[in-house]
Amino acid sequence: MSTLSPQQLVEAALAASQADGSVVYVTDSSEANLRWASNSLTTNGAMRSRQVVVISFVDGGAGMATGTVARTGTPDIAELVAASERAARDAGPAEDAMPLISEAPAGSGDWDADVAETSIDVFGDFAPALGEAFGAARDRGELLFGFAEHQMSTTYLGTSTGLRLRHDQPTGRVELNGKSTDFGRSVWAGVGTRDFTDVSVADLAAEVQQKMAWSQRRIDLPAGRYETLLPPSTVSDLMIVAYWSMEARDADEGRSVYAKAGGGNRIGERLAQLPLTLRSDPHAPGLETAPFQVVGGSSGSASVFDNGMATPAVDWIRDGVLTNLVRPRAWALRTTAPATAAVDNLVLEDPNATATQAEMIARTERGLLLTTLWYIREVDPQTLLVTGLTRDGVFLVEDGEVTGAVNNFRFNESPVDLLGRATEASRSVRTLPREWNDWFTRASMPMLRVPDFNMSSVSPAS
Repeated sequence: MSTLSPQQLVEAALAASQADGSVVYVTDSSEANLRWASNSLTTNGAMRSRQVVVISFVDGGAGMATGTVARTGTPDIAELVAASERAARDAGPAEDAMPLISEAPAGSGDWDADVAETSIDVFGDFAPALGEAFGAARDRGELLFGFAEHQMSTTYLGTSTGLRLRHDQPTGRVELNGKSTDFGRSVWAGVGTRDFTDVSVADLAAEVQQKMAWSQRRIDLPAGRYETLLPPSTVSDLMIVAYWSMEARDADEGRSVYAKAGGGNRIGERLAQLPLTLRSDPHAPGLETAPFQVVGGSSGSASVFDNGMATPAVDWIRDGVLTNLVRPRAWALRTTAPATAAVDNLVLEDPNATATQAEMIARTERGLLLTTLWYIREVDPQTLLVTGLTRDGVFLVEDGEVTGAVNNFRFNESPVDLLGRATEASRSVRTLPREWNDWFTRASMPMLRVPDFNMSSVSPAS
């Protein structure tokens, strides 16, 4: 079994199945990484992993039930399939039961091709440039910390209805922290990438250097509502929260910020005064992701019965108006609404925006410029109120110039409410979420100007 390819594992599991239906997928991943601290590389490494998932569908008479069992490495296929079938027999009827997908979506990939791989060679140009950044920081009396990671995952998905789908997903990210030698000042820059050919260490280091210079002057400010410039990374972290909450069922049943007072959902309502569009597209340049669903467990946003379902481009908010919510096929059937699949990327843009981030700063009379947000937690699902902390640099802007760094804050805000209060957006750029980049890295966002961002209390965090 140890010599079986992912395709052979899928075929073996499907052949061993005694269930009424089955879905099998195998994901082979390779990863390379660099980590550094105090202007010096500390570790580097490469890893490989494999996950095999079997989903069995069993009709026990009362309705179709499902069972999912996953294993790492190269498991005993007969035992894995049997365990999945036992889990299905032990489960009650699935409320999201639907016929399995039988039509292959466009962009299904080359089933017979070998697994795509990455290696430490992906950092061939990045590592020398990082060494130059270390030397420049050392000369300034500053310290650089951070990491770079690149992963290539290949997923092979097969079903008892005949689907054979394959997708290669490259995912890369870099986070660069600058600190003073007494650790009293800390700033951050980060970027997402598919292959590191578009990563400029010089640009990241220059951003860190500028923020370190801004932070030399310290200004203490009280809690309160401030005009605030939210850079793309912070906007992405907030919009991801808004996106993850876009489950049609929760809205239809009155459990989310997208629920309409009196019943139903808010599709068709204006959420933003600016003509903002929040969208996902598996073919968005630089943000490409799988054009079909791969689902290990059912939830309000996905169903195991929808494995292999196409994930076409979709506008969630169009010109400021809520347009779509995530809706698996079973809920779509119950509500006579179109099935809409989530996509693993997110773009927010104002089609009329021409300003750069620097230009937005230049026309700020007095306000705060953030760097990142972290420890974001939901407080109230009905309004999508979240709380969290600012991190690694909050700067005061006066008369179009950054005049110093201020203390950090705890904030209380709703991402959906912020969309309605934003008064200006810059051009959108690819960005790296700070809080959520362990799970979500493919985002393009603008800087947003919010006239009254709620800094609810002062935070001692750095």
